[in-house]
Amino acid sequence: MEIQDILRNLQIEQLTPMQEATREAYRENKDLVLLSPTGSGKTLAFLLPLVQSLKAEMQGVQAIVLVPSRELALQIETVFKSMGTPFKAMSCYGGRPAMEEHRTMKGINPSVIIGTPGRMNDHLRKENFDASSVTTLVIDEFDKCLEFGFHDEMAEVIGQLPSLKKRVLLSATDAEEIPLFTGVRDADNSQLSTLNSQLVKLDFLDPEALAPRLRLHKVLSPGKDKLETLYNLLCTLGHHSTLVFCNYRESVERVTAYLQSKKFPCDMFHGGMEQPDRERALYKFRNGSCAVLISTDLAARGLDIPGIENVVHYHLPVNEEAYTHRNGRTARWEADGNSYIILHAEERIPEYIPEDIEAFEFPEVLPKPAKPRWATLYIGKGKKDKLNKIDIVGFLYKKGGMVREDVGQVDVKEHYAFVAVRRSKMKQLLTLIRGEKIKGMKTIIEEAK
Repeated sequence: MEIQDILRNLQIEQLTPMQEATREAYRENKDLVLLSPTGSGKTLAFLLPLVQSLKAEMQGVQAIVLVPSRELALQIETVFKSMGTPFKAMSCYGGRPAMEEHRTMKGINPSVIIGTPGRMNDHLRKENFDASSVTTLVIDEFDKCLEFGFHDEMAEVIGQLPSLKKRVLLSATDAEEIPLFTGVRDADNSQLSTLNSQLVKLDFLDPEALAPRLRLHKVLSPGKDKLETLYNLLCTLGHHSTLVFCNYRESVERVTAYLQSKKFPCDMFHGGMEQPDRERALYKFRNGSCAVLISTDLAARGLDIPGIENVVHYHLPVNEEAYTHRNGRTARWEADGNSYIILHAEERIPEYIPEDIEAFEFPEVLPKPAKPRWATLYIGKGKKDKLNKIDIVGFLYKKGGMVREDVGQVDVKEHYAFVAVRRSKMKQLLTLIRGEKIKGMKTIIEEAK
């Protein structure tokens, strides 16, 4: 398949210099390390040459992509499928039955599997697919390999792939070392690669490139408990898309409960939540029906959420790397963004953050919490029921009295669908479609809470 056909399917006119350089480097018979900022298009950078290297006549899994989170696995799978190639890909992750994934493997015979290390090990141990056909390994966010918990799991995965010929490592930050278990040797040739004699390293990290577009603000909290200060800040920021980072799951839940008790519309996101709840929170944040998302650093990596205008550090980041990834959620591509650091009197700005940040000034009269302009509609049918976007939009126009400007993002999952609709039209819509069938099917249609 020609690259122009793939770009046309993705509605992309041309590749960035980083993506072009990655394509060129991928062709060499060497391992590859790509360092590039969050939001710069690393997913497409490795998927394009990966797809072009796949062999149509070959049966079985040819490539494995390891990722640190379910959300990143789903994102990469979505981009792969949007490319419109004849090859099949699927994602594997915890939080859903492994048997269901195994059935999918047997049914579609994927060339590429994208998955989290724990679930990938599960399938490998059970020999749910033939590991001997895997010749390419991609590790996205490879710096996470060095963190406790991922190291052993990833080492176990790689130890079960006997036929690897190429390894591709990607990150938005430069790790101090490349883990020995990857089989890739670092730039000073101190690590031996069993199959490759050299490594290509592409470094597109430029700290100065982001600085002019990212505005830093220091927000002073009168007390150690920053909840009221956060509430005042969010009210001031209005309906603009804002991601608030906390260091712990319990803090995410406490902050969310406090804001909701003050009638402030927000959602939460952390690794302890059930997968459907995480997906719903992310969807509402993406489509604008929830402008504020409270999260752990899980949301600092890999998630493709365009248009985030503000990042708020409720807790100071644990290190410079976390700070970089958090801020990478905003000021993406050519957009501007803001980063707010909330500090109480006893806290000091870490040395990796500039000290001369101006203090944020609150307005004399604090605005009331802004309601999002959009709301999310839940439909209890999906792809498995032969329901598609055209069916949904047609139903909302014909039965719900909606017009083009009233309908936003439509996302059809396997067993359900989400639709962004104008908040001011939601009550009227639900009244008009009460009892109506969609594509001849009776199902639950309600506002997603």
